[in-house]
Amino acid sequence: MTVSNVKNLCETTRAKLSEAIAKMEQFLNEHSLQQLNAENDAAMLDFYKGYLTDTRHLLVFSEVTYEKLGVALRRPNFNVEYSEKVLYEAYHTSVNNFFYPKNECYSEDGRYAYTGQDAIRFRKKPIRAVRDLTIELSKIFEDLREDLAYYETDYITQKRMQGEKV
Repeated sequence: MTVSNVKNLCETTRAKLSEAIAKMEQFLNEHSLQQLNAENDAAMLDFYKGYLTDTRHLLVFSEVTYEKLGVALRRPNFNVEYSEKVLYEAYHTSVNNFFYPKNECYSEDGRYAYTGQDAIRFRKKPIRAVRDLTIELSKIFEDLREDLAYYETDYITQKRMQGEKV
């Protein structure tokens, strides 16, 4: 990719991560486990514990990537190699951790992606705030996934052909 393309991709990725970070921080600051599980349902307690854990992990991964992109963009001489590595990490940490959460409280059902319906399916029916956050984040991370698709395979192939370990 050309320098300007990589730089633009870093800027747009950083902006989208900033939006996702703001939404996650607001949600985590405003909701506690007791609020989410107001009905004291044991099965839902486990669901919400997993959901909050996954959201906190996603927030940390997104913040780290956001900071690295900031470093890449602030350098006096834009370093394409470093920036591409950070974009690769953005795909494989933030995007993958959203779509494949460790506790599997939700998953993406690709069959719904073409129907205009939300492709996110929850393991249990959450409260509206959890559903809304997840759907809002899915739109951001879908855009990021499309933007960073190159870094899923081509970037790794390129590095391996150059004899580098990734």
